[in-house]
Amino acid sequence: MFSIAIDGPAGAGKSTIAKLVAKELEIAYLDTGALYRGIGYYLNEKKVDVLKEEKVKEAIASYKVQLAFEEKQPQIYVNDSNVTAYLRTEEVGNIASKIATYSCIREKLLSVQQETAKKMDVVMDGRDIGTNVLPNANLKIYLTASVSERANRRYKELVEKGESCDIAKIEADIKARDKQDMQREIAPLRQAEDAILIDSSQMTIDEVVEQIVKEAKERKE
Repeated sequence: MFSIAIDGPAGAGKSTIAKLVAKELEIAYLDTGALYRGIGYYLNEKKVDVLKEEKVKEAIASYKVQLAFEEKQPQIYVNDSNVTAYLRTEEVGNIASKIATYSCIREKLLSVQQETAKKMDVVMDGRDIGTNVLPNANLKIYLTASVSERANRRYKELVEKGESCDIAKIEADIKARDKQDMQREIAPLRQAEDAILIDSSQMTIDEVVEQIVKEAKERKE
């Protein structure tokens, strides 16, 4: 099986790029962040105090996460309900970032991710794919962009959806997420030694996709 790991900070465009790379290469795409967001959504709905790891551990004892693919796109099921459409809110994203530091959460999802890579060619994106989830991935990418550029992209995305937002708050949230992700004790965000660094601040989406696809094809030959 051929696997591509794309890591990077919040708002770097990992999911968008990974989806397009998967489509171009005609392989499956797995947004691992969506798995964490699935649990985040569940905990938010259950009003669990996510700042207390023991409470989270108790709550997920009865949590069942399932991953299905429809047209090679991942669908996240929580206790048999498809929650994919509810995972992209700022609130759920912030909860997911908090709970990703808990060993009980990471252990619950690690096997789901690794088993997927054993069954099919796949592109995965997240914070620790190349360093922890798929350390032997055929191609590792560390995708980043400046904080201001990432905040601007997120702002435009929310405005296009008709949501009211404050770009200064978005930028502050991104800085806080970066710090939290990079300083967590378990599987912190960092660039794998053998990963290719791509700073997309001044690049178009097509340019980033083209570079990754080119690298993947060279390695598959």
